[in-house]
Amino acid sequence: MKKSWQTVVIVGAQWGDEGKGKVTDYYAAKTDYVVRFQGGNNAGHTIVHQGKTHKLHLLPSGVLHQRNKVVIGNGVVVDPKVLLFELNQLAKINIRPKLLISERAHLIFPFHVCLDSAGERRQAKAALAALSTNRGIWPAYADKAARVGIRMVDLINPIIFKRKFDLAFTLGQEKISSLYGLKIKLNKQRIFKEYQSYGNKLKKYVADISQELNLALTKGKKILLEGAQGAMLDVDHGLYPYTTSSNTTAGAACTGTGLAPQKIEKAVGVVKAYLSRVGGGYLPTELKGSLGDAIREIGGEYGTTTGRARRIGWLDLVQLRLAVRVNGLNALAITKIDVLNGLPEVKVCTAYCVGKKIIREMPADLSLYEKCRPIYKTFKGWELASSNKKSYEDLPLSMRQYLGFIEKELGVKIEMVSVGPERQATIIKINKIRALNQHKAS
Repeated sequence: MKKSWQTVVIVGAQWGDEGKGKVTDYYAAKTDYVVRFQGGNNAGHTIVHQGKTHKLHLLPSGVLHQRNKVVIGNGVVVDPKVLLFELNQLAKINIRPKLLISERAHLIFPFHVCLDSAGERRQAKAALAALSTNRGIWPAYADKAARVGIRMVDLINPIIFKRKFDLAFTLGQEKISSLYGLKIKLNKQRIFKEYQSYGNKLKKYVADISQELNLALTKGKKILLEGAQGAMLDVDHGLYPYTTSSNTTAGAACTGTGLAPQKIEKAVGVVKAYLSRVGGGYLPTELKGSLGDAIREIGGEYGTTTGRARRIGWLDLVQLRLAVRVNGLNALAITKIDVLNGLPEVKVCTAYCVGKKIIREMPADLSLYEKCRPIYKTFKGWELASSNKKSYEDLPLSMRQYLGFIEKELGVKIEMVSVGPERQATIIKINKIRALNQHKAS
């Protein structure tokens, strides 16, 4: 019987921006591979390492642990210019990751970025804008689904790349002018030469990722699979159409890497102690007044990628029940609980009410969702004097009551609590049975 997991997938359980970077960074210290399996440079994660803040968009969070291999899976859409920029920035601080890029990962081109911006403007007129990051993500995924996309393996094959680029560029330019009526003329030859250059620089990293990872498992290696965004942004299970364009849930770790479902042993959901969200749409627990503003400022709730202010709300267990179910979560990591320090009371949404009807599960119907009003349970606030706590029992009683209630309601154990931005400001919660077994083993 195995003593511990060999594969773990870490996903955001809310609207993204849950602090997955720090949680991934913690687990990465114990793994051989850290794999990003979906999204693109529309997602950002911030890591504090040796007193310095690092902001990444494409490279996995575990890149700062130079012992592991870092992998960009086939489910990711890659802007090669952004990827090379991140590699150059890390080289300046003497970090040169052992990078592998799936040969099946699709590429983002400048015409995708133009289409992204044009599409957002049209959606805004229909009051359906999800606040795109204008990074070309959805058009790249659309081309992938339409089977006209260009992959890494195509980029490094001069003959194939020329043929596929001609088609993709022509279609992209036609969409910009015909579909959106924009008079933007992109320089075809300049873009072609730029991407040839990108291909020459990146081809040494390109590999068959599915084969690499499956072989690694047979050798006893540990693999961490890192998701971007959060459960409510999943294009199938999130609050559609206010979502991203990829699957952000744990199941995408299989399709985005080529690992079979039975190979995934553990799923950790990252949950911010309150919630934040970027984009349009109804948010039942939103705090629009001075309290929400204060939490935003204390928590630094501004987008890593865009700098946009995030909307703030109380923790929503209705939304988290969906995340637990669709991800198959068997552990939680709670982040930014220190941001709530000093509040006289802290609230948790346990259900919604619509008239006299009580709703405990997320509705897919937006017209129903917009009528939902939160039902709260209120907890006494806490004061965490220092982030140097060593054990879960050292946390304030009211904080532990708050966390215990989350565990009970969701039926999933909390494994980690982050009480500050630094790597060492992390408390590992060991349940009594596991602690007793570890004691006997020693």
